[in-house]
Amino acid sequence: MVGIREIAKRANVSISTASYAINGSSKVKTETRDRILAIANELNYIPNMAGRTLKKQKTNLIGVYLTNYGGAFYGELVSGIHDFLHQHHYDVIICSSERAHTFIPEKMVDGAIILDSTFSTEKIESYAARGHQMVVLDRELSHQNVCSVLLDNRGGAKKALLALEKKVTKKIYLVTGPPGTYDSNERLAAAKKCLEERKLSYEVILGDFSKESGRQAAREILQKSEKEVGIFCLNDEMAIGMYSVFQKSNWKIGKDIHIVGFDNIEVTHYLRPRLTTIDYSKSDWGKAAAEKIYFMLNGKQPSNQLVDVKLKGGKSVGSI
Repeated sequence: MVGIREIAKRANVSISTASYAINGSSKVKTETRDRILAIANELNYIPNMAGRTLKKQKTNLIGVYLTNYGGAFYGELVSGIHDFLHQHHYDVIICSSERAHTFIPEKMVDGAIILDSTFSTEKIESYAARGHQMVVLDRELSHQNVCSVLLDNRGGAKKALLALEKKVTKKIYLVTGPPGTYDSNERLAAAKKCLEERKLSYEVILGDFSKESGRQAAREILQKSEKEVGIFCLNDEMAIGMYSVFQKSNWKIGKDIHIVGFDNIEVTHYLRPRLTTIDYSKSDWGKAAAEKIYFMLNGKQPSNQLVDVKLKGGKSVGSI
C-alpha cells in the first residue's frame, strides 16, 4: 500500500509537507497542494484512518443508532441526518447492534444520534458522564452532554382522538407499540387521558409496531362484532396490517370502522381509503438531530427540541 513517504518522494517535498497537503492544511500553497493531491490520486493513496484518528483525536464520523433500519420511516430520517452532516464534512455510520454501543467510549465515532430502545438510559448517562456527546430521539434526559429532539407524541395522540371522536359512537381501541418504548408510552398515556376526560369507552390492545401485530389486533376486533368503533394505531405499520384484514371482511373502513395511524409513512399514500394519520417531516427531524450534534461537537450547547406534528386527513375516518 502506498504511503505518505512515497508521495513525498514523487513530489520532491518533505513528508510533513505531503501530510499537510493531504489533510487540507493552509500551511501548504494551493499550487503545491494540488500537485501533491494529484500524485496521491495517481498512486491510489488511501489515508490510514486509524493513524489519522490517533493523531487528531477525531474521526469525523457520527454513529446513528437505530433499533432497526428497514422501511421508509428510517430511510427519510437517515437522509435528513446524512444531508446536513455531509454538508459539514461528517460521515454517518448506521449502528443496530449492542456491540456497536462501544464505538462511543472507544472514540470510533465523534458523537451519536440515538433512536434505539435497546440502548439503555443507564449506558447513555454513563457515556455522557465520561464526556461523550449524544442526541437522543426516544427519551427525555437531563445532562449537559445529551440533547433531546422528540416528537410531540402527546399532541399527536390528542389530534388523533379528536378526529375519531367526531365519528365514533361506541368504543375506541388503542393499539400500542412494544412495551417500554418511549413513543408508544407517550402516545398511549396521552390517548388514555384524552378519552378519560371525555368519558369515552376504550380498550387497549398490545401491539409491537409491526404489520403482523396490526393484523392480529384487527382479527381480535372483528371477533367482538362491534361496528361503528374507532381504532388509534400508534404507528402506521400496524394500521397497514389492519387494512389487509378488514378489507377481506364485510366491514368498510371509514364507515363501519374508523382508523387513525401515526407517522404518515409513504406507503400509506397508496391505501384505499387513504389513511388518516399523524404527520411530521422525518427528514426535518433527522436534520434537527444532526444540527444538535454538530453544534455540541463544536462547543455550543443547543436546547432540547419538540418536533411539531399535524393531522393528515384521509377517508379512513369518513369525512372529518
